[in-house]
Amino acid sequence: MIVNRRVGSEQPDEQDELEQHLVEKLNVPLGWPEDGGLTASHVARIAAAATCDTAYSHASNGHLIDLFAALPLPGTTEGKDFWERIRDAGGSAAWNIHPANMGGPFFDRIHDGNEGGIASRVLSFLEELTPAQRTHVAEVIGSALDNGTIGVSGRYGGELWLRDAEMSAWRVALAGRREFETAQERNRFFEAWRDA
Repeated sequence: MIVNRRVGSEQPDEQDELEQHLVEKLNVPLGWPEDGGLTASHVARIAAAATCDTAYSHASNGHLIDLFAALPLPGTTEGKDFWERIRDAGGSAAWNIHPANMGGPFFDRIHDGNEGGIASRVLSFLEELTPAQRTHVAEVIGSALDNGTIGVSGRYGGELWLRDAEMSAWRVALAGRREFETAQERNRFFEAWRDA
């Protein structure tokens, strides 16, 4: 039995995990159909490659949703006050993430494959903030998080939220670069490092 923990095997004669699953659990021969141009092995490799990008993007988007879920909910008394304070602290940049402008459908669209929608709004929001606005926004977010359950409080907690949102959004944006779009860049990267 060949043991290979990588999703996509670099050795042409080695089976990766998905191929092993097809053979062992589903009893699908990898060369099937014999006279077809696209075999089960090809489909397994395509599925594994596509799943990596998609899963990474979904995980980062899921984390962005969790970050927003930690904030007061729009439509509640606490939420209305919070989001108005965000708008006042962040100025025009805050409209990128304000519920009155972004609304719930943006979160729903993640399920429809719009993986970059929230991420691009978060990155635009953070890019447009001045240093003073970022400090004020962090204070507003920190005061909302300051209920003792997370273990950090005040502006520091708000700054952690902003940094986490920024990195999560960046991961979504970076994962959005598909391999077919970056193949030449990757080849140049490997060549440059081989020649270094």
